Amino acid sequence: MFSSDDDNQGLVLGVVFGVIALVIALVIGISIYTRNLVPAAKAPAVAVVVVEEVATVKVENGVVKFYFVIGKADVAPEAAQALAEVVKAVAAGKMAVISGFHDASGDPQKNAELAKQRALAVRAVLVTQGVAEDKVELKKPEQALASGPAAEARRVEVTLK
Repeated sequence: MFSSDDDNQGLVLGVVFGVIALVIALVIGISIYTRNLVPAAKAPAVAVVVVEEVATVKVENGVVKFYFVIGKADVAPEAAQALAEVVKAVAAGKMAVISGFHDASGDPQKNAELAKQRALAVRAVLVTQGVAEDKVELKKPEQALASGPAAEARRVEVTLK
């Protein structure tokens, strides 16, 4: 009789120790799993690319458009090439009209003055190409509509009349 009680008691103790061992293993496994999740949840490092803004010029439908860097009135290096047709047209009797634009950000008076300086810089390029100052009309700077990008608003346009 004692022999069967000892066998049952050994079996019960084996099961209890087995359950305890499983619980301990489960707790250790969960803690290791959650520790490994923390670094994975961090966002990966992102490289920041800085694009330097430069002055540019485009000719679209006979309109020469100069785009400027924020706070600057420096004309794009290819200005003389872009204005070649304007210079020819003025020599043939047309008038060049220069219109400066600015965006809505910042102080409107400072922006208007900067737009004026940009228009004067474009006029200076025309004068160096042989265009007489009296053949160039400067229009009052205008604030561009807020519908497009600010870089699009920082421009001077040259048209013919």
